[in-house]
Amino acid sequence: MKRFPLAAGALLLAFAQAAPAQSTPTVVETETPAEPTALDAELFYQLLLGELNARGTEPGAGYSLILDAARKTNDPALYQRAVDVAFQARSGDSALQAARAWKQAYPTSREANRYVLQILVALNRVADSTEPLKTDLALADPKDRSAVLAVIPRTYSRVTDKKLAAGVVEQALADYLAQPATAAPAWTAVGRLRLAAGDSAGALEAARRGQALTPTAEGPALLALELMDPKLPQAEPIVRRYMEGKPLPELRMGYARALLDAQRYGEAAQQLQVVTAEKPDYPEAWLVQGTLQLQDNHDAAAEASLRRYIELAQAQRSGDERARGLAQAYMSLSKIAEKRKDYAMAGAWLDRIENQQDLVAAQNRRASILARQGKLEEARKLLRSLPERNPEDARIKLSAEVQLLRDNKQYKAAYDLLAQATAKPPLDADLLYDQAMLAEKMGNLPEMERLLRQVIAAKPEYHSAYNALGYSFAERNVRLPEAKELIQKALTFAPDDPFISDSLAWVEFRMGNRAEALRILDTAYKARPDADIAAHLGEVLWSLGQRDRAQTIWKEGLLLNSDNETLQETLKRLRVKP
Repeated sequence: MKRFPLAAGALLLAFAQAAPAQSTPTVVETETPAEPTALDAELFYQLLLGELNARGTEPGAGYSLILDAARKTNDPALYQRAVDVAFQARSGDSALQAARAWKQAYPTSREANRYVLQILVALNRVADSTEPLKTDLALADPKDRSAVLAVIPRTYSRVTDKKLAAGVVEQALADYLAQPATAAPAWTAVGRLRLAAGDSAGALEAARRGQALTPTAEGPALLALELMDPKLPQAEPIVRRYMEGKPLPELRMGYARALLDAQRYGEAAQQLQVVTAEKPDYPEAWLVQGTLQLQDNHDAAAEASLRRYIELAQAQRSGDERARGLAQAYMSLSKIAEKRKDYAMAGAWLDRIENQQDLVAAQNRRASILARQGKLEEARKLLRSLPERNPEDARIKLSAEVQLLRDNKQYKAAYDLLAQATAKPPLDADLLYDQAMLAEKMGNLPEMERLLRQVIAAKPEYHSAYNALGYSFAERNVRLPEAKELIQKALTFAPDDPFISDSLAWVEFRMGNRAEALRILDTAYKARPDADIAAHLGEVLWSLGQRDRAQTIWKEGLLLNSDNETLQETLKRLRVKP
């Protein structure tokens, strides 16, 4: 007769039709079996009763019967069934007992050991998991060991004591942390657990040690990429060292995104150029590059990049991510056409958007096209006609209309819209900040200061409010010590923001510290070539007698944005024609 090879509940009918119990049992091939026991009538009845109890009102009794049958038959499927029954009865201790019995019967079974490990972790008995984790790694095929190491952080992701988990894993991985073949994934696993425990410095050290032993490994670089932050500058050198080799395009793309988040646009553009050169069929790189080029007013280059993205994306399978990317590309191309006053083409690009989630953004572009044609009221009606499914939709519509009015220099109308919105609770710091900027445009500086101080009081980490108020003082050449203090406060929240650095440089210039202003502006302009920064850098150079370089910088600024108000005012005031 055939031995019991799978879960009893699934095969009782098969056993009912099997040959008499005196037949010779078959050996299970997936485990190294102990001495088999034939399934006689008594054992068959025991399993049947166990299954009935497990599926009925007494799962505890069913568990005991099935576990006893597993021990009698030494069948791994029955051990697993006993574990499952214990789980169904929500008895973690019983599940652990069955898993340990299974492991004792099959000491070299990785599956049995993994059940023990996972149950211990689920029960938050983290300290007891060291040996099962060591065993799991020892039993794994050497060629699969890196993959096993990579999933360890996920195994411990739900434990309560994250610090203890990090210590236990590091202890269990001691033999693998120094071996070149496993050092990188082992240190990466340790680093991720340290990071989960809030130990960023420890995670950074793990990434550094993993890379030191295997410089080309992705794991330590990816961990360092996640650690990249102005408050942890030591993480970036690990990423850059990895980039010196032959990095995965996806990781280089991640580095570019991190640079964009830090507003280091020039460096991000360099990374994107490398990705598009090394892997020209990587769609996302073209999309991000095109968006960045458009932001820098390099319209021809942006159009080429965006068209290339569309070509690649349309060749891929459909999906939400593809639809969102295409919508972004179509809207960017519409904006380029609008800037060229080709309003028919601008509308045609918007007509290609199929994703309903991008309706507001698409209609916003249509409204902008109408306004550029002198149809401002029609544009406002278009925005107001958008559906409001929730309060966030209403807020997006408001912001779109305010931006439309601002772009068309209708500052009073935009200010009044925001004043109505900010008068209602709860306080919205972003809308209040926008209202302050409109008050400045209207020349109502006391109102601007009042609103900005209200933003700071409500949201002390709102760095843009500190910067705007400090820059306003510097621009008017008043209260300069306070201006510097406000801008330095903004820099504590966003130390790499080139526009805040520009504000600080302008304060230094107003205070007579021209050399320091030049140093700061040179760095800011290198990080973010922008017409505003070019205006200030050129003026500082002009005041220092470096007039040729000043004119060069101003010419670059005009190429970036010929309509920039700060740059135009600077050239007019200094009577310069670059």
